Amino acid sequence: MHTQTVAELARQLREKQFSSVELTRSYLDRIQALDGVLNSFVTIDESGALAAAAAADARLAKGDTAPLLGIPLAHKDIFCTRGLRSSCGSRMLDNFVPPYDATVVARLRTAGTVMLGKTNMDEFAMGSSNETSFYGPSQNPWDTSRVPGGSSGGSAAAVAAMLAPMATGTDTGGSIRQPAAFCGITGLKPTYGRVSRLGMVAFASSLDQAGPMARNAEDCALLLNAIAGVDPLDSTSAEEPVPDFTATLERPLAGLRIGLPREYFGSGLDDATGTRIHAALALLEQQGATLVDVSLPHTGLSIPTYYIIAPAEASTNLSRFDGVRYGYRCENPADLHDLYTRSREEGFGDEVKRRILVGTYALSAGYYDAYYKKAQQVRRLIRQDFVDCFREVDIIAGPTTPGPAFALGAKTSDPLSMYLEDVYTLAVNLAGLPGMSVPAGFSNGLPVGLQLIGGHFDEARLLNVAHQLQQASDWHLQQPDIKRPK
Repeated sequence: MHTQTVAELARQLREKQFSSVELTRSYLDRIQALDGVLNSFVTIDESGALAAAAAADARLAKGDTAPLLGIPLAHKDIFCTRGLRSSCGSRMLDNFVPPYDATVVARLRTAGTVMLGKTNMDEFAMGSSNETSFYGPSQNPWDTSRVPGGSSGGSAAAVAAMLAPMATGTDTGGSIRQPAAFCGITGLKPTYGRVSRLGMVAFASSLDQAGPMARNAEDCALLLNAIAGVDPLDSTSAEEPVPDFTATLERPLAGLRIGLPREYFGSGLDDATGTRIHAALALLEQQGATLVDVSLPHTGLSIPTYYIIAPAEASTNLSRFDGVRYGYRCENPADLHDLYTRSREEGFGDEVKRRILVGTYALSAGYYDAYYKKAQQVRRLIRQDFVDCFREVDIIAGPTTPGPAFALGAKTSDPLSMYLEDVYTLAVNLAGLPGMSVPAGFSNGLPVGLQLIGGHFDEARLLNVAHQLQQASDWHLQQPDIKRPK
């Protein structure tokens, strides 16, 4: 059963080829057998999953045909889940059990999905490799000596290893797309505001966005259908109509104009990765799409801009974790000042501390105009580049990452090198656009991802293009042979 897509599993459940309890049990058994190698989950909710599966079977028996009814999934551990630990990959929240569900979680419960557990992630979503997690790094199913990407690396690894047919992720600067590329799955970052952020532990509030991760575009469309839409409890969610994202998957690509930014195909791109990207683009051409050379001239400024804005917002959001209200508290504090300082010093990891310090500095008196305000002005220029580009083309395409997954530990001592892994993804978040990564072949046995970028609220077009590419290729069907590193 674990080799089937979400759409196939849903059909087989409705046809009573097996029950949701049987399906859920098979995934729980697979997690038990394989996740000791991958470390993709931090919490397994076996009893809750089996109870939800039994409830789904009861609905199915009454003729309920909800598209995701009875389908297991995994949630990134950044989402609050009622009665189940929600750690955000941090010692700071290791003991935090929320009294409510995030909107994404609540909507998927209503849809009848079965939560298997919570997936590993970079601490507070700060990282590109899953190595900043308090629970240790996840491993890439294609080569367990390599990273799965971050921060949604646990979700990507779980889907790639078929420990779950689908998962939720979040993307602040590439954290759905980059691990999707490294693990050979499909991942979509929706337009900012398309999916509610309520109950999603905040990293950078103007950049964070939840989205689906699955093996193919059709499954991502089904998952996005369930979670998209305005949330009256989230002032940043958009009052934008939500289409059926599966309705246009089969639309032909004839006449589609695909922009190729010259800035995405320069010297920083690995040669073998570039070759795979061009091969995938050639398949789209064969289906009637036209490739157009374009330019996004401020792309080079996306990294410094992001690493001012994101840490500034993080320093504000993470100020609530002080050892007083909830979360980690140091032992035997001498006084209130000692409680604050030691709780934060002991509760946060190095990368989180680094970004808090950078963000606090950028927002401090005398530096706000020089750094944060200037970064916001450059952000506007980056957004305008995309607006101008979409006057010429329908979507933009290029590599998701400069190369395939790198080795565990290869970049942990060099934060700047780690930050460069997001060079092709950051601008999409700064502009609030939808973007996705689609499998585009392999380089030395490791997956390569093609990034597709659309105009605001044009997720349906991205899913259509991704689906048509997957109809013409089999890269998304390949399965890793999970082995321990030598």
